[in-house]
Amino acid sequence: MTASPVPEAGSPGVVALTQRLIRFDTTNPPGDEAACVKYVAGLLTSAGLEVRLLGRDPERPNLIARLPGRGEAPPLLLHAHVDVVPTEGQPWTRDPFAGELVDGEVWGRGAVDMKGQLAMMLDAVLTLRATGRAPAGDVLLAVVCDEEAGSAAGAKFLVEEHPELFAGVRYAVGEDGGATLSLGGSTRFHPIVVAEKRACWVRAVLRGTAGHASRVADRNGAAHKLTRLLNAIADGGLDVLLTPAVEVMLKELERVLPAAEGARLAAFRADPSDASHLAGFDDRDIRYLRSVVRHTVNATVIHGGTKTNVLPSEISVELDGRLLPGPFDTPGFLAGLRDRAGVEMDIEVLVEGEQMPQPRLGAFYGRLAAVLREHDPAGVPVPMVTTASTDARLFPQLGIETYGWLPLHHRSETSYRDMLHVADERIAVDGLEFGARCYHDLLLGYE
Repeated sequence: MTASPVPEAGSPGVVALTQRLIRFDTTNPPGDEAACVKYVAGLLTSAGLEVRLLGRDPERPNLIARLPGRGEAPPLLLHAHVDVVPTEGQPWTRDPFAGELVDGEVWGRGAVDMKGQLAMMLDAVLTLRATGRAPAGDVLLAVVCDEEAGSAAGAKFLVEEHPELFAGVRYAVGEDGGATLSLGGSTRFHPIVVAEKRACWVRAVLRGTAGHASRVADRNGAAHKLTRLLNAIADGGLDVLLTPAVEVMLKELERVLPAAEGARLAAFRADPSDASHLAGFDDRDIRYLRSVVRHTVNATVIHGGTKTNVLPSEISVELDGRLLPGPFDTPGFLAGLRDRAGVEMDIEVLVEGEQMPQPRLGAFYGRLAAVLREHDPAGVPVPMVTTASTDARLFPQLGIETYGWLPLHHRSETSYRDMLHVADERIAVDGLEFGARCYHDLLLGYE
């Protein structure tokens, strides 16, 4: 495959870039990202950047490009994925791969997750290059495949097989994983993701006495054990645990919110086991806040039984566990699950995400927040822990501090972060232009 024609110099503009990127159907699976990655490679090569394409599969390349800096700061990694989730079965009202511009919004799969954000990064890099302004330090841009299906061919391949590419990099900026809050709607928040929960998916197998279903089941039956397990996690998972990152987030929210809303959060921080303190907030916000003060566990797939009138001897249930960032390991999580359920079960680990360290909110976090304040004085940057998982979980293995940063500001009431993975995904032109300016200023000055 060959790269699409590109301009000789400068940026086509963040809106045009977003539209062009959306028009590549990079649905994963199957993950046909090559044409899109090569288009980006053509843009950057035309601008005179050093570009490399690397991949476990030549049909699924990853791109690494370097923009030389002034040497006043360490190299900075910007990372973005070009693969998108499927649209099949979703009620789209427009072609998801047409990249249409309608009423000040760019429509299409990937507009928010995350081709729009990649366009912001590209616009900033290409604009700096075209105007002859060097960033504070070298900027390393990684454009990868496969984030939506586990990252094995993308960021994980780069981290494990080519760690030398990231030598000297101290900080990384990528997607924000859908972090969003409204908390009454009176304050416009700019989330800065400082850590992510990590996946621990397991299959629990419950065994017990089989028999005729016409009689009261015995307590040792598999179905009875399943009921006890599901009841044990019905509140959302394991016991409440307030980590330092979440405590910092809650304190900052208390400080900037109106008195009534701040008081609710203060009460919740003092006793996070009591969600009644959050009454009055949007249900989405309540569920988010409850999710970041515990290791969550949700039952998602159940198999068992052969006939309605036969008590099964074995039932399996798949559980989506999400562990808080910090010093929490899989054995500890499994022990906590067994203790909480109080039933005998065999547990098989299906997926184990990379362990995320507790975040350090130092000078680079301060710079991210400062850029947002400069461009939106009425907005409030806040550190957030996201319940989702992104490529940001991989780069800490190389000693890199990772942040999720999707700068958005727009006049619409639409919450664009709610557009991830849904029909009619779209992003405001205002938001794209705001984000591109923020990235431009970040690259010009950080430490």
